[in-house]
Amino acid sequence: MRRLIRGGMLVDDAKIVRSDLLIEGECISQVAINIIPEPDMEVIDASGLYVMPGGIDVHTHFNIDVGLARSCDDFSSGTRAAACGGTTTIIDHMGFGPTGCSLHHQLKVYHEYAAQKAVIDYSFHGVIQHVDDAILDEMRAMVEEEGISSFKLYLTYQYKLDDPAVLRALRRLKEVGAMATVHPENDAAIALRRSEFLAQGKIAPLYHALSRPLECEAEAIARMINLAKLAGGSPLYIVHLSNGLGLDYVKLAKAAGQPVWVETCPQYLLLDEQCYQRDDALKFILSPPLRPKSEQDKLWVGITEGSLDVVATDHCTFPYAQRQILGKEDFSRCPNGLPGVENRMSLLFSEGVMSGRISASRFVELTSTKPAKLFGLWPRKGSLLPGADADLVLFDPRQNDVIRHQNLHDNADYSPYEGFVCRGKPVLTLSRGDIIARDGHFTGQAARGKFIHRQPFQHQEKEAQYGQS
Repeated sequence: MRRLIRGGMLVDDAKIVRSDLLIEGECISQVAINIIPEPDMEVIDASGLYVMPGGIDVHTHFNIDVGLARSCDDFSSGTRAAACGGTTTIIDHMGFGPTGCSLHHQLKVYHEYAAQKAVIDYSFHGVIQHVDDAILDEMRAMVEEEGISSFKLYLTYQYKLDDPAVLRALRRLKEVGAMATVHPENDAAIALRRSEFLAQGKIAPLYHALSRPLECEAEAIARMINLAKLAGGSPLYIVHLSNGLGLDYVKLAKAAGQPVWVETCPQYLLLDEQCYQRDDALKFILSPPLRPKSEQDKLWVGITEGSLDVVATDHCTFPYAQRQILGKEDFSRCPNGLPGVENRMSLLFSEGVMSGRISASRFVELTSTKPAKLFGLWPRKGSLLPGADADLVLFDPRQNDVIRHQNLHDNADYSPYEGFVCRGKPVLTLSRGDIIARDGHFTGQAARGKFIHRQPFQHQEKEAQYGQS
């Protein structure tokens, strides 16, 4: 099958050009002005549309078991929702396995979760639950043989790592060509504050946020930056940043030439702590929690000036009905996380591009190209170069769309963005040349997604630095 996309505005991370794009098989074969249609070509009229690389969401949690509950989106429903929102690749953060398990243990479990389920291409971040010689020795095979070139460290939750373990892991990850991604919160301070609130009978959702103030997050970010420097400049990626103080620490590290990158998520750009005053506040419990509205402005500045690198989702769905059962009498019993994988692209396009905060090229950089370069997918993903996978999303800036959960494709029973009006709409999503979503309807096939063997980080670090503005 050959598909010709004609007359669109092709957008990559550097420029916008009115041009045609030819797809042959699974790949982009030609980008040129006025490609002449041939009888065997399906012609797609993209007049007035932005033609962009498909979105890459490098922070999802599908089918994760958090002890209290298992998320309601598996790799089938989660990737279906992603496809309908213009995302064509995800990298999922694997959940914890049994105490003392190997790195390969969870990789095997997650391959079983995703195989015959995912409708778009996917990979995983490794998860480091403990650090010993066996785990350190195992890392090289994970990178070179399994194509897992990033690993998650937690500074809180059940398998939090202490500073010596973090330092050992960072040193080894740098040696084997892998990126450390980190959930940064000061667990000791949070535990103390949480126990004090519960002892005082302060059980409402608001106290979830108050038990995890932004200083707990920012302190852990600064600590990780310093440990990464002590580890010889180990590459470091901060997930789900929610506040300006943490961003200030990242800016200092970047200015000093340290290899540090940072993501934020739509919830921290568009929702704020006032949600915890609502009757349905349990819908908004996640970690880090939503912050004061003033923190949104600081994150938007980071997006516009370039100090924030990626917008992902941290999609982790637990139904509101389940949250009410588990957390109504104790905020600490409510499972953490929000849905959002289907709305990321529309929300950022509307509030970023259509509002004039960022260019369409910056949008592509945040949602596709930079994630691809940082996480070993470039140039196969995240680009419009001939030879790249034909992963595309076509946006119509003339259409508006109101987010209603009844129209979404995940397995949750609510959307935190219910009623948001998005200016601009993804009208067509292609994955490796196949049309998998059209006008908000899934048109793909079950289990068509492929696992992507990612490249080691060192190679990608050079690619990511090339051509940056």
